[in-house]
Amino acid sequence: AEQGLAIAQCNLGLCYNEGQGVEKDTKQAYKWYKTAAEQGHAKAQFSLGLCYNKGQGVEKDTKQAYKWYKTAAEQGHAKAQFSLGLCYNKGQGVEKDTKQAYKW
Repeated sequence: AEQGLAIAQCNLGLCYNEGQGVEKDTKQAYKWYKTAAEQGHAKAQFSLGLCYNKGQGVEKDTKQAYKWYKTAAEQGHAKAQFSLGLCYNKGQGVEKDTKQAYKW
């Protein structure tokens, strides 16, 4: 992860998020998800969206959650597409748009 490999960074974020092999630390999970997400890793982008949506390891920010869900969804990440649809349906982080909700 420290050598810049996005998949390893995402997996390390998951370890910190779940407390697998390390003490649970949502701030460290956020850090590693963000590092991988910025390299274009779709699963990390989705996970970062979850962090922002739930306020885990970072202050809750539905606009940032929307941004990262959309970024991952555009890469074909199915869970991100579902979450993006919910954002549009509920107007969370973005203006409510039932047509966009249906699309995603």
